Amino acid sequence: MAQKILVVDDVVNNVKLLADLLAVKGYSVVTADGGAAALRQVAAEKPDLVLLDVMMPDLNGYEVCRAIRANPVTEVLPVVMVTALDPSSERVKGIEAGADDFLSKPINQAELLARVKSLLRVKSFYDEMQRQKAELADWNRTLEGRVAESVAQLERLSRMKRFFSPQVADLILAGGTGDPLRSHRREITVVFLDLRGFTAFTETADPEEVMGVLREYHAEMGRLIMAHQGTLERFAGDGIMIFFNDPVELDNPAAHAVRMAVEMQQRFAVLDTGWQKRGYDLHMGIGIAQGYATLGAIGFEGRQDYGAIGNVTNLAARLCAEAKAGQILISQRVLGCIEDIVQAEPVSELVLKGFRRPVQVFNVSVLR
Repeated sequence: MAQKILVVDDVVNNVKLLADLLAVKGYSVVTADGGAAALRQVAAEKPDLVLLDVMMPDLNGYEVCRAIRANPVTEVLPVVMVTALDPSSERVKGIEAGADDFLSKPINQAELLARVKSLLRVKSFYDEMQRQKAELADWNRTLEGRVAESVAQLERLSRMKRFFSPQVADLILAGGTGDPLRSHRREITVVFLDLRGFTAFTETADPEEVMGVLREYHAEMGRLIMAHQGTLERFAGDGIMIFFNDPVELDNPAAHAVRMAVEMQQRFAVLDTGWQKRGYDLHMGIGIAQGYATLGAIGFEGRQDYGAIGNVTNLAARLCAEAKAGQILISQRVLGCIEDIVQAEPVSELVLKGFRRPVQVFNVSVLR
């Protein structure tokens, strides 16, 4: 696009002479016949340079130049003052008014074109610098937004990883599943486990010993929870609650739960061997139930947990409480989902707190 020059002079012939000369050189030319008209054209046409006569009937060139410089939008617009007056005295006035250059009448065409070309080149550099500055500011805003978004995502990921495996947390943040913290209802398989003899152990052991045992126990069980795609609901001392099929649905959540429970008992046996050598008499029982529950965030602003509420969690907890050392007690519903992959013997019907009718219970002995 051709650079635009505003020619300001109250003498028509002067305007035509300059306009024709500049147009031949490829510049776009707009004109004004006085100072007030010049300021209107500056605002309307946004020229790249102004050729400004000094002596005009309304506003003289110095007043126009000062007005241009006073406006933040045009304060760097190149202005060349043109006069037939004594150049030595007028040049000082022009510079004081803010002019960039000065030409004497009659105008030397070669000098005019050279000065115009030089000032327009400077103006082009300035415009490019402003464009890059604006672009950089836009990039900075974009970067700040992305950084803020990344920080928020990391905070959310950290929050999610309290409950879910890293793979599941990444899937949630990537939009691969809905927001699990919103209240929703789903069929899940719930696993409860805790240690037999733990209360007696805490009464006789030093606090450091208790914490050491819990660290080993939680670390080993935690690895198996992650490996089997379980969702950790909570650690509560020696008790652990896990559920399956939320937030990511599984083909057979009961199978995942039972396989995990069997591996937990096997891994616990290894831990127990070491603990027995230190005089710790601890054993583990597990209860598993399946049914519908309401899931989502539980708590208050600033402190929320991810939990499940429903009879299925109570049933799993009661089965866990009834399980003897090494047992994995499961409900009839769980057995119906996994009877092809386990051997399980029935336990006598149990009367469980909170349940009006006796509950048929089975003990998993081995995976097929």
